[in-house]
Amino acid sequence: MDFSKLPLDALLSRDGFECGCGRRHRTDLRWLRIGRNAVGALPEMLSAIGGRRPMVVCDLNTWDAAGERVCAALEGAGIEYRLCRFDTRERLMPAEWELGSLAMRFDPTCDCILAVGGGVINDLCKLMGKAAGVPTAIVATAPSMDGFASNSGAMEVGGVKKTIYTPCPAGVLCDTEIMAAAPRRMLLAGVGDMIAKYVSLCDWRISHVVNGEYYCEGVAGMMRGALARVMDSLEGIEARDPEAIGTVAEGLVLAGIAMSFAQVSRPASGLEHCFSHIWEMMALERGRSYDLHGIQVGVGTMLVLPVYRWMRTLRPDMARVEAAISAFDGGAWAANLRRVFGRTAEPLIAQERTQRKNDPEGRRRRSARIIEHWDELVQIMDEELPDADALRGRMRALGLPMRPGDIGISNEDALDAFVCSRDIRDRYLSTSMLWDIGWLDEGAEVLKEVLES
Repeated sequence: MDFSKLPLDALLSRDGFECGCGRRHRTDLRWLRIGRNAVGALPEMLSAIGGRRPMVVCDLNTWDAAGERVCAALEGAGIEYRLCRFDTRERLMPAEWELGSLAMRFDPTCDCILAVGGGVINDLCKLMGKAAGVPTAIVATAPSMDGFASNSGAMEVGGVKKTIYTPCPAGVLCDTEIMAAAPRRMLLAGVGDMIAKYVSLCDWRISHVVNGEYYCEGVAGMMRGALARVMDSLEGIEARDPEAIGTVAEGLVLAGIAMSFAQVSRPASGLEHCFSHIWEMMALERGRSYDLHGIQVGVGTMLVLPVYRWMRTLRPDMARVEAAISAFDGGAWAANLRRVFGRTAEPLIAQERTQRKNDPEGRRRRSARIIEHWDELVQIMDEELPDADALRGRMRALGLPMRPGDIGISNEDALDAFVCSRDIRDRYLSTSMLWDIGWLDEGAEVLKEVLES
């Protein structure tokens, strides 16, 4: 199906959609409103999801942005609620302590959880809702990330960034006037998370060809359409126009719906997201802070595109593959992970026993398919990826950070993230393909030249 032609409300069909990919696509999102003064429809959203006594979750920043208005709307409608407010203006972390704190404050008389905020609060509430067996909804305060309607949360577990699958929120409310007043960096983060879709769709299609991983052109097309509309709205974003902000919010919500339809995060997350996750893991290991997720994946996207341009010039062959297999040193591989990740390297090393990414026979099989389908893979890159220089010009005009140094990341950490990206998740990426055919080190040299230019 061509989901890109359907209006947003139609995508929420409870029956879902039979698709030519062989799956029935559906989302658990039941109610959605994006527009001016949308917060006034809050009682309608709660009624639609069956919520009569919500637990409102926010922090001091999101309380100021929308929390006070949310509680006033609930009181005006005669809706009882409980308030869980993290009394901090410091950035909340998506980690065990914050989730445990939320669990200790959870009121079991509440029949739904209402998140007021952005990515971290939304993810914490989704996991809390899963544990408590109650639906969640969100009043978004900034168009900063693509998890509003997704069926997963990015959490720090033992210092490792992991995707944990959850029910998606049953309701999403995006008041574009509230969002337009968000800090500028959060607006830029939303754009960064959207431009990342160029790379995520390319990586998804590559894995489909090389590994036979599930892929749906209808879901991918929905994501491409949303991305195109956001790119057409960049001038309005700079001017904080609520209509343009609404376009970004719609794109971010559609990314979540796409992930629910595909039942994986593939339509919205590829190599560029691994850069962000690795930088966050490094920061946790070193006791440092890190930037907004959307900002980091935007930088990751701008790093990956020149490498993809170089990849198109390659011509892989089995002789190079066999030489790379012979030269592979498992001990050196593990030692490099320990150097990069410190204590959090051990779970990554241990998972190789089940994932077997380094297995020679598996590498030979994948490389044979890469060589057989190389022209098709290059065509995928041509079809999915924008011109890096043109995109850089548009991002520079918007003020989006584009280099690791812009967000406090060293060139060494950027290179380490590139080389180690294939090791942090059971996911096939463009760097996985480069490693398979024996060109990963050369790809790192290309990236080094980009970083030093």
